[in-house]
Amino acid sequence: MYRTHDCGALRIENVNQNVTLAGWVQKNRNKGFIVWVDLRDRYGITQLVFDEERTPKVVFEKAQQLGREFVIQIHGTVIERESKNPNMNTGAVEVLVNELNILNPAKTPPFTIEDQTDGGEELRMQYRYLDIRRNPVKQNLLFRSKVSMAVRNYLTDAGFIDVETPYLIKSTPEGARDFVVPSRMNEGQFYALPQSPQTFKQLLMVGGLDKYFQIVKCFRDEDLRADRQPEFTQIDCEMTFVEQEDILTQFEGLTRHLLKEINGIEVGDFPRMSYDEAMKTYGNDKPDIRFGMTFTELNDSAQGKGFGVFDNQELVVGIAVPGAASYSRKEIDALIDWVKRPQIGAKGLVYVKCNADGTFKSSVDKFFGPDDLKVWAEKAGAQAGDLLLILSGEAHSTRTQLSALRMELAERMDLRDPKVFAPLWITDFPLLEWDEDTQRYHAMHHPFTAPKPEDLEKLATDPAAVKANAYDLVLNGNEIGGGSIRIHDQKLQAQMFDLLGFTKEEAQAQFGFLMDAFQYGAPPHGGIAFGLDRLVAILGGEETIRDFIAFPKNNSGRDVMIDAPAYLAQEQLEELNLKTLPKKEA
Repeated sequence: MYRTHDCGALRIENVNQNVTLAGWVQKNRNKGFIVWVDLRDRYGITQLVFDEERTPKVVFEKAQQLGREFVIQIHGTVIERESKNPNMNTGAVEVLVNELNILNPAKTPPFTIEDQTDGGEELRMQYRYLDIRRNPVKQNLLFRSKVSMAVRNYLTDAGFIDVETPYLIKSTPEGARDFVVPSRMNEGQFYALPQSPQTFKQLLMVGGLDKYFQIVKCFRDEDLRADRQPEFTQIDCEMTFVEQEDILTQFEGLTRHLLKEINGIEVGDFPRMSYDEAMKTYGNDKPDIRFGMTFTELNDSAQGKGFGVFDNQELVVGIAVPGAASYSRKEIDALIDWVKRPQIGAKGLVYVKCNADGTFKSSVDKFFGPDDLKVWAEKAGAQAGDLLLILSGEAHSTRTQLSALRMELAERMDLRDPKVFAPLWITDFPLLEWDEDTQRYHAMHHPFTAPKPEDLEKLATDPAAVKANAYDLVLNGNEIGGGSIRIHDQKLQAQMFDLLGFTKEEAQAQFGFLMDAFQYGAPPHGGIAFGLDRLVAILGGEETIRDFIAFPKNNSGRDVMIDAPAYLAQEQLEELNLKTLPKKEA
């Protein structure tokens, strides 16, 4: 056998035992008459000793040839270490080696395989198989596995069954861009990779499976950022004969179970907030509620005083920043420059210092007296020592700008503690969004989301006012899950397609299979999908999902390790009935 123990197993009670170990050379220290080698595998590190007096000569000479990342197997005797290392699980012992087999030599790695490495991100992604040997990456992947197993066990115990759905499906016009796959046997026709298994899981409910789940790969051809990849993993779930409350209760339970099982944290009932309230109070629909700085609208007390920056705007809104009245003018000017950046787009920023002595100092003292500033501070809940920051403009964009400023300040003030978890449900989203460019409605979630029952009549008269029977689960300022009660009535689904601008022929061509299924006794059903990558990252105290994916793409959507995407040979293109594509420039 290659090993009797792994490299993290040996303890003081193993002294005098003969053992066989295998792994990678983490490092070696050659003193001439003695060589120490740290042997590493997934489970830990064991120190090996090659002694000129006690180790066979041929073995000792071979040990002096070892380099970093050589794959070796050793036989030896466990002995007690003279200088113990309390920071290692195996730090009380070492192995005196009497036999050494070099299973595979190794080139010098392009970066050090250490917790703190000298390799940049792009280099480490190019050699990801080496990066995985480092403890931080390895532990992240083990952590992901633990979360996945906890999800599977919880849902299986709750009566959900795991069903695989197809990867080669039909392209649909709603949502992000599809990745498409040409069909060799059907000239000119293409499959699409699924953005989600949405219609298939609904058909499983029509099929009577009652409770379905799948940990499934999904694909979206869209712009990338730190928390987005072209291929990602969902915890996809669906249930029959349920209302919104049933879904929220079931998956609040799953999230609570994960927080306790994975992080050892118990949380109570999740707060709930409507979409309108979230936008008014936090400026976005996935608020981080671990800290305050909620929005205060000041139109009634700030307008009509002759200050055009406020008077001529749709919204005047501010936040109270705790303890920030001590900010210097230079620090405040830096915040003003920050909100003026093109990414934020604000034209300026008004500030009010709430001084410790009860006085106020603002950037608009020429227009507003102490009594005005006091009213603003009281409305915003600002205390002595706080700083009031105010933006004005068109309502939606101003809320978005202030939300970005709130999150930036929270980062600077270390208010986003990754060890604190604050989940909440956002409900009552608009069903439809009007798009000025296309001059038609788009589904805010997807075309299969049911309207709130009480808003059904408004579909024909005031579609923009209809609320969706939909819900998002937010954790620490990140949407980790979203779902809805689905439309299960064929006539209502047809009405929805009509509102979204589909002709009857287009709806039949794209979704006729689903419409047909609804005519054969479709039950009421609903579900939710969690983003596993993002959920794992947040539970692991991070927000960058790449750190928890074995082989991620870079910010350009490329796999720099295998160099994909790549050009196809002309023969392949012809076989797929595709036109000749330009060759990569030399």
